[in-house]
Amino acid sequence: MALAKVKEDALSARVAGLSLPEAAGWLGAARTDARARLQAMGLPVRRDEYWRYTDPSSLVAQDAPAASRFDPGDEPEAFDGIDRLKIVFVDGVFDPAASDDLTLAGVEIERLETAASAQIHWAQGIFGVLEARGQTPVARPFAALGTAYAKDGILIRATGRAARPVALIYSHSSDTSDAILHHCVKLEAGSNLTLLESGPAAARFTKVLEVDVADGAEFHHIRVQGRDHERRAATHLFARVGAGASFKSFTLTANGRLTRNEAVIELAGPAARAHLAGAAVGDGDFHHDDTVFVTHTAPDCESRQVFKKVLMNGATGVFQGKILVRQGAQKTDGYQISQSLLLDEDSQFLAKPELEIYADDVKCSHGSTSGAIDETALFYLQSRGVPRSAAQGLLVLAFLAEAIEEVADEVIADDIRSRLEGWLARHAAKGGK
Repeated sequence: MALAKVKEDALSARVAGLSLPEAAGWLGAARTDARARLQAMGLPVRRDEYWRYTDPSSLVAQDAPAASRFDPGDEPEAFDGIDRLKIVFVDGVFDPAASDDLTLAGVEIERLETAASAQIHWAQGIFGVLEARGQTPVARPFAALGTAYAKDGILIRATGRAARPVALIYSHSSDTSDAILHHCVKLEAGSNLTLLESGPAAARFTKVLEVDVADGAEFHHIRVQGRDHERRAATHLFARVGAGASFKSFTLTANGRLTRNEAVIELAGPAARAHLAGAAVGDGDFHHDDTVFVTHTAPDCESRQVFKKVLMNGATGVFQGKILVRQGAQKTDGYQISQSLLLDEDSQFLAKPELEIYADDVKCSHGSTSGAIDETALFYLQSRGVPRSAAQGLLVLAFLAEAIEEVADEVIADDIRSRLEGWLARHAAKGGK
């Protein structure tokens, strides 16, 4: 059977149980365009170049594989001690009773379905637009699926300095939930916004987040994925960063049968900055894939990619990262590092770092390493009276430190460190998962 037919059949099976969201005007047109893109691409198969390390079969199946809910016990919710505006989704549906009032100084917030009734809306220039741009040169079918079929989502427009962070909290209540969400964020010139995301979301979760950062604005994105181990997720982050603007995104992932996080970032204005970082810890049947594409289209821009994974008991980590420097993007400073710490011989790390440069005055570097824990350092700590499991935990945290340092807010960074410490302690006590 021809590959195109296989991808077409996969798409037909995946959307068979989905209903098309009703919308007219600008939103309806964006969804129609996305469905056309999706139909032309089909859904991915393992033979696709950017899916060779990750099996998409559970993501393209018609029904979401069941994922039992994990009882966190007395483990606090992520960012629980941080003053934030909470927006809650349960299995991909907005929960107004659990959410705060959507009013915040310096920010305008509304639901996607509310904006759909407007003839003209600021989101018209973002919704599906950045996703469509991100389909070249690599097709991202699940992103088009998220644009075409998402019935819910949040639109956030920062007009000044947000009074406090906005937190998107994803709750998982059904063992077979299949959630699709699409969010848009626009930062006006000179504005500042911190967006937090947390929670297991659903048995299978497809999400698109499009972010437009205007000149001189600052966007901080911190995400925590985990808790319910059997969950599966395909997330997509598209961003356009203007002149002198700053974009920073950090993701912590602990647990999850399959997680694929894609990020497509364009540095569109001079002196723009984009930092992307991730820390992942996995045990057993854990598969985690970071696929990142950063394009420098303007001069004097800076990008950093820092991704660290700690893997044990047969877990798998994947990193596919690319820096593209277009002609004219002189004085580019691009840095990319992906590293894994393998705590046994059964785990594996698969990496594909890339540089593609069409300018002659640049400073770009990439590197990828994989190795075991430092036995000399482990022996030293044990010789000073530190138990082996605690010593190993300290070395793991030291290994992940470079990624966590990308989180600018020290209170949030401390919250992330405490969650990692808790995960390591639980797994040490259980001898693994």
